[in-house]
Amino acid sequence: MLGDHSSGRRTMCYYRVATHPVIGCRRGTRGFDSNLFTRSKLDFHGSNPRNEEDTRQEDKSNPFSSPGSRQRKKGMESPPPPPHQLTAPLISKHIQEEDHDIPSSSSASASPDDNSPVEQVALTVPVGDDPSIPALTFRMWVLGTVSCVILSFLNQFFWYRNEPLTITSISAQIAVVPLGHLMATALPERVFFRGRRWEFTLNPGPFNIKEHVLITIFANSGAANVYAVHIISAVKIFYKQNLTFFVSFIVIVTTQVLGYGWAGLFRRYLVEPAAMWWPYNLVQVSLFGYLLSLSSLKFLVQAEHKASYSGYRALHEKAKRPRGSLTRNQFFLIAFVCSFAYYVFPGYLFKMLTSLSWICWIFPNSILAHQLGSGMKGLGIAAIGLDWSSVCAYLGSPLASPWFATANIAIGFFLLMYVITPITYWFDVYHAKTFPIFSDGLFTSSGQKYNISTITDSNFQFDAGAYEKQGPLYLSTFFAMTYGFGFASLSATVVHVLLFHGRFIRYSKQLLPIFMHIPAIGIATSFRAKVVGTLISAMVHLGTAWWLMNTIPNICDRTKLSPDSPWTCPGDHVFYDASVVWGLIGPRRIFGDLGTYAAINWFFLLGAIGPLLVWLAHKTFPRHRWIRLITMPIMISALGEMPPATAVNYTTWILVGFVFGFVIYRYRRDWWQRHNYVLSGALDAGLAFMAVLLYLCLEFEGIKFNWWGNKLDGCPLAPCPTAKGIDVDYCPTS
Repeated sequence: MLGDHSSGRRTMCYYRVATHPVIGCRRGTRGFDSNLFTRSKLDFHGSNPRNEEDTRQEDKSNPFSSPGSRQRKKGMESPPPPPHQLTAPLISKHIQEEDHDIPSSSSASASPDDNSPVEQVALTVPVGDDPSIPALTFRMWVLGTVSCVILSFLNQFFWYRNEPLTITSISAQIAVVPLGHLMATALPERVFFRGRRWEFTLNPGPFNIKEHVLITIFANSGAANVYAVHIISAVKIFYKQNLTFFVSFIVIVTTQVLGYGWAGLFRRYLVEPAAMWWPYNLVQVSLFGYLLSLSSLKFLVQAEHKASYSGYRALHEKAKRPRGSLTRNQFFLIAFVCSFAYYVFPGYLFKMLTSLSWICWIFPNSILAHQLGSGMKGLGIAAIGLDWSSVCAYLGSPLASPWFATANIAIGFFLLMYVITPITYWFDVYHAKTFPIFSDGLFTSSGQKYNISTITDSNFQFDAGAYEKQGPLYLSTFFAMTYGFGFASLSATVVHVLLFHGRFIRYSKQLLPIFMHIPAIGIATSFRAKVVGTLISAMVHLGTAWWLMNTIPNICDRTKLSPDSPWTCPGDHVFYDASVVWGLIGPRRIFGDLGTYAAINWFFLLGAIGPLLVWLAHKTFPRHRWIRLITMPIMISALGEMPPATAVNYTTWILVGFVFGFVIYRYRRDWWQRHNYVLSGALDAGLAFMAVLLYLCLEFEGIKFNWWGNKLDGCPLAPCPTAKGIDVDYCPTS
């Protein structure tokens, strides 16, 4: 950013890192002046920009600079952005209140020109950078690798359990802070290979925020679920086929690295625009507070003064305690201890807190009551979970979801779960009463489990004759409906984008690059951390899964496991069912002209009509801005995580999201700004540490606490069919 105080306003100039030209300037406006182009040399860190006098002199001779643009530089306002330009409202003045817990250069006090157009981002992330801070240090590689290995092992380990526990990278993000400071104190400052290309030191100075960000990138690689492990589990556990470790590793690495290619293709539309913000990232960013406006090949340079290194937040800040309140450090520590101590109840002493289905307690012998009230095997009416792991197990933290997204999911969930599902079940659509009301299983026409091994030959190929003999495969009606809504969400997404964003995409090539807030650590540097973390994560995830599959008897086999066994693998069961439907038998025999569920294809048309109706309503009533917030793809795909997610995961998530995303955000904005994302991170971290401690100290030693409070859900009749004459174990015959 080049300072120009002649008119009392600042001129913002943006540079390309790779080619070093200034690609655009602006003065006191959200739009870019495409006529203000010049060139400048700039190193990778954005240092040593030319002074403002040189820039003004060069601008006078710029052939692309029109008289109108030069007049605007003297004080006139730039014209408003064209109608196809993506814009969003800046923070209103009444929100820009003083926050004693935020450094002076934070985004909350930054000018609107410097800030993000998204209010939640602007309230959370500060603006500033110190390019002299080292990033690729010995500490970063050691702590990053260790974090990636530990999280990869733990998350794959817990993924096979009945209630999968996801230990987020928040845990590593917190744990490495004292370790980083310890290494900065204890390691020698000796420099190796001095004067050579590979020169490095074990201790470049104090543990800094850029190292912390890169370590968290490593940890994120370990915390993410490696989807291809489902393939290995399905082949080895369910299909009983042999697969070598080397072939498995190639499959996993290929699928993991493929994601970087897709990310590059869609970066222009999903990452670079400032309005394309990712809410869940703000949880961790609130602990860093260290972001700078830039994109993959662009950098904002402040030449007025060296950007102060004041981007510390919860884990790095040294803030004065506001009167009558807490600093982020204090608040985080209190919330962390409370979460850590509380999880001993839903995690070990009182597991029923995961799903309090009180309707089942009132009517213990009623199948209907259990179907309605069960939070884990039914519709979950009035069921609630007091376990943070059940709240964020599948949908992520509700504190990180903006209210409009939470509201869309809530509306979609209630319509699909409490209107469409009961109607289809009690009208016996697709013989719904023959099967459980909520199940991911595969059934025969008589309601029994489908034996997949009988329709495969010795070469692991589909046997059409055996399939005709055993009969067609059936799904629970709810499971079939989730496939239908999945089809609808695909067409709804395409139509929604074309109607609401098609004009922007059409003119996107004519627009200047759009800038957003991402960590100022260098694109090449962050990419190295991502790739290395991905490779390490793939190896550890596969190694852990391989070890568990070979050491735990009957893992994932619900028919052979004891009722209280935690190794039921809900996610792998859903993947296996999908592999049978889409791979072994094929969609034609399920959803095609040879299948039972051919009518499900009409959902494609219904999904396309939904966004069209919203678009017409928006055009008819343009003053009602809330209509535009109705996002049909989100609403239709509300049940996208079900199964394996259950009703209680949604009901509790929606309730918590309403409290924090609407009530507190609207009526206690200052509290939300200081503590919302910090609270989310503290709850994750406390739960994760206690869960690991409980397993190592109690579960691993076989120490159990058997009583009625540890019977999950307490609704044993929820999976029972209600059709007459169906005989299923553990269920009364109608």
